[in-house]
Amino acid sequence: MPGHGLPRRLIALPCAAVALLAACGNPPASPSEAKQNVKLIDSTPPAAGPLAQATWFMAKEPSTLDLDNDGAGANSDLILSNVCERLVQLQPDLTIKPGLAEKYEWTTPNTLTFTIRSGVTFHSGATLTADDVVWSLQRHAADGANESDEFTGVTSIAKTAENQVTVTLKQPDAVFLQAMAGDGGVVLDRKAVESQGDAYGTPRGKDACSGPFSLQAWNSGQNIVLAKFDKYWNTSRAAKTSKITFRWADDDALVNSLVTGAGDGTYLENISSATRLATGGTTTVSQGPDTRVWSLMVTERGALSDVRLRKALSLAIDREGVSRAALAGFGAPAKEPVGPGAWGYEAKTFQAAYDKLGGSPDKPSEQDIEAAKKLVAEVPDRKPIVVASDTTDGRSVIANALVDAAKKIGLEASITQIPPQQYADYYSSKELRAQADLFTDDYFISKNDPVGFYKNGSSKSTVQWVLKDPRYDELIGKARAALDDTERAKLSIELANRWADAMPWISVVQSPSTVVLGNKVTGVPASGCYRYYPWAADLGAKGA
Repeated sequence: MPGHGLPRRLIALPCAAVALLAACGNPPASPSEAKQNVKLIDSTPPAAGPLAQATWFMAKEPSTLDLDNDGAGANSDLILSNVCERLVQLQPDLTIKPGLAEKYEWTTPNTLTFTIRSGVTFHSGATLTADDVVWSLQRHAADGANESDEFTGVTSIAKTAENQVTVTLKQPDAVFLQAMAGDGGVVLDRKAVESQGDAYGTPRGKDACSGPFSLQAWNSGQNIVLAKFDKYWNTSRAAKTSKITFRWADDDALVNSLVTGAGDGTYLENISSATRLATGGTTTVSQGPDTRVWSLMVTERGALSDVRLRKALSLAIDREGVSRAALAGFGAPAKEPVGPGAWGYEAKTFQAAYDKLGGSPDKPSEQDIEAAKKLVAEVPDRKPIVVASDTTDGRSVIANALVDAAKKIGLEASITQIPPQQYADYYSSKELRAQADLFTDDYFISKNDPVGFYKNGSSKSTVQWVLKDPRYDELIGKARAALDDTERAKLSIELANRWADAMPWISVVQSPSTVVLGNKVTGVPASGCYRYYPWAADLGAKGA
């Protein structure tokens, strides 16, 4: 299931004004100076010892801790990646390895069999069984569940031995295996979920998982507390921190909390904040590969129904300027809608294809105003363009960049403001999409496979409304069925090229995963795996 950014919740913290940053310990720095201090790694250095407790900051309080609830998103994952385990585990280098399934294999071309690990104890004290796995996958696959789109090709989920679960699909599906490392592969304690009824996933409930941490408390509006689970089955990966408290804050309060030592770390949602955190000596900033890209999603409203206009706007957008203004230079211009964190195999092949992708032949990744004007001149019937924003900084920067690009190539464009609380509804609301020709959002996937993104180009997709191509639909099926990595990479690149030709989204900037740590802690991954990997179990004290 994809993810996207959501509005932030504000809280009051000491030293909250930006003007007090220098007094708090980190003086403002130029983006270029700050970027020189950022390390590009998969993981921060390993911890040297344990921690009694840690405080971790995040952008927003989760709306639910039930990952099957359609209100779950990145903030829920940030916490539950340490509480709930999956059949397959995503790693800091964005490869996968066995998780609660100690083995998985394609026993026939369309039959995937999981051997369930023995000796796993849920936080309730119950023992994990194959029946729990079957029930969990069926819950994820149910109509309306957050991960149901990952199960569209599944025909049956069955217990086929005491410690074995077999999933039968309509055809071979390499992307389905990748999905089992995301929220679609979470294994729940059935009795624990059912006994809680409506309380499950709310501040009144408990967790129903088996990870290195258990949910100790959710104090609504204040914090969420996780405690080390002493009966965790994987003793070699037991948590190094006894208790971790999650708090949420707006950008300035979050920065000041880290600078003053009130917080131990954060995964930045707004990576431009790294400018104030990468210098001054009280915090370190590290970046790693991710799949997250900011794009302009074209709606079915009509002003951009001609692909030549979409391509013209793409040629005219100042991506370098957007990266500087929205991400303080910590991002990078994007030519496709999924970041290089998806290249979990055949990385050199994907890099070579990316280098050739998009733009005009002589300027594949730069502005080309003259080429854009020529495309516009070919379209006789041009209507005013409306781009949506929600007043948050990143979306406002991208919306203004689109308006500026349109003006430079002879198109009329304006911005409509959508309330932040309503903004994310554009994926599901045709009425909301009717208000704008473009919405801008950040988008990431849980899979280290570009096919896991490009399946969104399906004619039946619920996240794009422009690309309707039977040949593209056919290619999705072939790519998903290609269990050989080399063959799948070739098909994925063909999908990427067809997406670029149709341009249902205009890709703008990549947003690498960015982690900030105080000087006393280390160990967590820097890559985007943190949404699905138990990163807090690696958090510990630095050496002397």
